[in-house]
Amino acid sequence: MPESPPENNNPREENLWRLIARYSNLAFVLPAAIIAGLVIGHLLDRWLNTSWITLAGLFGGCIAGFAALIRGIIQSSKET
Repeated sequence: MPESPPENNNPREENLWRLIARYSNLAFVLPAAIIAGLVIGHLLDRWLNTSWITLAGLFGGCIAGFAALIRGIIQSSKET
């Protein structure tokens, strides 16, 4: 008969790893959104032969990144 996996008797340790994962996710959301907006804007600029969409993509990425960051902070403050 296969043995069941050992249960984690320390819920504090599991909670610590969950918090580390949540906050490290928040650390990557803002730069990732900014870079994604910048790259998409640059690609659209090259495709449409314009020069202003890169800046709009950068601002859009900043707005999306800050919105995701604030949403994550609010969610994590409700759970803790």
